[in-house]
Amino acid sequence: SLLQEKMDITPYNEKNTHNFKLFSNIPDVCKSEPCVLGIDEAGRGPVLGPMVYGIAFCPVSKNGDLKALGVDDSKVLSEEQREKLLQIVLDNNEYIGWAVDILSPSFISTSMNKRGKYNLNAMSHDSAINLVKDAIQHGVNVSEVYVDTVGPPEKYQAKLEGIFPNISITVAKKADSLYPCVSAASICAKVARDHTLKDWSFPEGGESGNITGPWGSGYPADPVTKKFLQEQIHPIFGFPGIVRFSWKTAQKIMEEKGVKVEWEEVEPEEEENKNPSVSQYFVTVAKSKKGEKKSVGKMHPYFRERCLTRVEQF
Repeated sequence: SLLQEKMDITPYNEKNTHNFKLFSNIPDVCKSEPCVLGIDEAGRGPVLGPMVYGIAFCPVSKNGDLKALGVDDSKVLSEEQREKLLQIVLDNNEYIGWAVDILSPSFISTSMNKRGKYNLNAMSHDSAINLVKDAIQHGVNVSEVYVDTVGPPEKYQAKLEGIFPNISITVAKKADSLYPCVSAASICAKVARDHTLKDWSFPEGGESGNITGPWGSGYPADPVTKKFLQEQIHPIFGFPGIVRFSWKTAQKIMEEKGVKVEWEEVEPEEEENKNPSVSQYFVTVAKSKKGEKKSVGKMHPYFRERCLTRVEQF
């Protein structure tokens, strides 16, 4: 992860098939005083673009100051208001720190479609947990964590308490409108996602740049996004990397407009003697004319290698 004073996500925009993590500089006061840390995400539901997890932290003693800055749930703010509030958060870097974790659409699709499925809830939990671990590793004195829930709050809280036993954990629905540190994290995540979508580059377009927008908000219900998906599908290769292939919206269009491929399952050839008969381990016995029993056939290597001999009479 990179340490920077301002939120510069240019490295992600230049290589948007990979995940990207960005940390602010850590204020000294956050290392010496106990801190509150809020976690929230942006872009969980869209079919286009990355999902971004954000954290924001400040000393417990400064929590009132953070609230006074006017931060609120990013979803109820306009783009202009979010940009303005983010700038306020960035300007107060003597006591506020933040970080964003950008999970690329390629990573999301691959994780959800692979044989051992890695679902969105698991990704969300892991991203949040790793951001808290990173903050602690960077020296932040984390004493309280507030999280906007993913799934049942009780289960998620118990999971986090098991990982961070010395930290007070609060997992709640609508945490982004209840706790200022979560609101600040929400703004960081949302603005970062907005910037990735706005400045998205399409390596699939090549020099001709034949993939053009607009692509809208990325939500499946957005008519602009729907139009983009219908126009940008390739019958063989599917969609550009901005699209989450694992979303039902994208899969439905692929089924309708893509070339169907039937993969023939080749039955593996069975190796000879893969399941040897137990009779191979026994000596064949035949009767002589006089009625005496005598062994025939070679001794099995199992016995020969252990220098064992046949016993015919007891």
